Amino acid sequence: MGELGIVQAGPELKELVREASCALARVDSARLAELALSCEALNRSLGPMSVEERGRLAKQAQDATADMAVFARVLDATRANLSVMQRLRELRAGRLEYSERQARGEVDVEAGHGND
Repeated sequence: MGELGIVQAGPELKELVREASCALARVDSARLAELALSCEALNRSLGPMSVEERGRLAKQAQDATADMAVFARVLDATRANLSVMQRLRELRAGRLEYSERQARGEVDVEAGHGND
């Protein structure tokens, strides 16, 4: 029951994902680090499981599907915001220059989206 105890005693996957989304939205790096450690501990604790234990974990994953989708969108938005902040930092440091069209917000389709 030692391995199973960690899964049962810890928060459900759905709650972990919800908290991660909230922490990321608030840019709460300390809470995100705690949640990452919780997820690592959960993954380490997963060993051989009975059919009942696998079913319980599968149900948690299924219940967390919508929250995981929200978390994925929050991650995407965070990546986009980080990209903008990096570009602004480079622009201020004089390492990046925009063309007149880019400055007006016109996007050059052939040049790509700049998220590479």
